[in-house]
Amino acid sequence: MILVTLPTRYDWIKLQRFCANVFTKAGLSEKNAEIVSDSLVQANLRGVDSHGVVRTSIYLKRVEKGMINPHADVTIENESDATALINGNNHFGSVVGMQALEKALDKAKERGAAIVGVKGSNHFGTGAYYALKAIEKDMLLLVMSNASQTMPPTGGVRPFIGTNPLAVGIPSGEEAPFILDMATSVVARGKIIVAAQKGEDIPIGWAVDKDGNDTTDAEAALEGAVLPLGGPKGYGISMFIDILSGVLTGAGFGKYVNNMYENWEDPQNVGHFFVAVDINQFIPLESFKKRMDTYIKEIKSEPKAPNVEEIFIPGELEQKCVLERKKSGIELPEKLVEEFIEIGKRYDLDFTKAALKVKVPD
Repeated sequence: MILVTLPTRYDWIKLQRFCANVFTKAGLSEKNAEIVSDSLVQANLRGVDSHGVVRTSIYLKRVEKGMINPHADVTIENESDATALINGNNHFGSVVGMQALEKALDKAKERGAAIVGVKGSNHFGTGAYYALKAIEKDMLLLVMSNASQTMPPTGGVRPFIGTNPLAVGIPSGEEAPFILDMATSVVARGKIIVAAQKGEDIPIGWAVDKDGNDTTDAEAALEGAVLPLGGPKGYGISMFIDILSGVLTGAGFGKYVNNMYENWEDPQNVGHFFVAVDINQFIPLESFKKRMDTYIKEIKSEPKAPNVEEIFIPGELEQKCVLERKKSGIELPEKLVEEFIEIGKRYDLDFTKAALKVKVPD
C-alpha cells in the first residue's frame, strides 16, 4: 500500500483561485476577492513568502472580528487635477491600494504626474505589486505605506515607528524592469519569529531587547524592537514615509497605526502614498526604454567581485523566482497547509484540489 503525504507544492493559479473563493465567501465581491488573492500569490511567486498567502488567516480573522469591512465603499475625500485623498473606510488594504493606484495612473496620464494619499486602509501587501501594475502601463511609480510600530527611533528603546516600506517601479525595454521594494528595517520581524520558533540565535545588529541592549536572543528581540536599516538613515526614511502616508493623509501615524495581530478593538487606519509619473512628459517612452536598457546592460557588464557570477539589478532575482515558481509550484510549510485545510472546511471548500505535486514516500 502506498501512503500519500500532504502535497508540498501548489500550482499558483489554483492556489489563487482557492484564496479568491475563500475571500468571496468571507464577504468580498468577486472582483475584490481576486485583487486580494492576486496580491498575496504574487508575493509568493516573487519569493516574498512573509507577505504571501500566509496572511490569509489573519485577514479572515480580522473580517470575522469586524476589524476589516469587506463591504465598505472606498471614497474620495478631496481631489484636484493632479492629487486625490482616498478614504479606504477600513476595506482590505490591497483593494484600497488598487483604487488609489488606478486614480494616480489616470491622473498622471492626463497631467504628467499625480499624487494620491490614502487613509483608513489596512495592510496592503507588497509595494512591488503596485509597481508592477504601473510598469504594465509604462508608468513610473513610487509607493509608500506606514505600518504599526516595531522600530525605536534612533537613541530610543521601545518601538514607536513601523518598518515603513517603499517601492519604486520603472519600466525598461528588453531588460528586466527596475523594481526596488524595501522596508526601512535591517530585517523583517518575521525572520526573527522564525528564528525564535527554531530556537536559533539571530545576528547582532538585527534587534534590541526591551531595555535597548543589542541581543542575539530571538525571544528577547521579539519583546524588544527591530532596528532601522543604516541606523539613523533608516530611521529618518521611516519617519519621512510615516509623515507622508500618515500625518499628511489623516491616517494613523507612529503609535496610532494599530497592529493587525494584536489590536482587536480598533481598525488599523494604515496610510499609503502613491506618486505616479508619465514618462512621456519628460522623454519619449521608447527612447527612455532604450536608455534604461543601455544603463542596465552597462551595470551588469561591470567587473565582478571574486566569487560573483552575475550582477543583478533590483527586482531581477524576484523576476527569476516568478518564472521558477510558476513552473515548479509554490512550496508551503506543513503548518500553513494544515491551516488552509481547516479554512477550506470552514468555508466548504477543498484545499487539496490546489495541489500541484504529491510526495510519495519510498
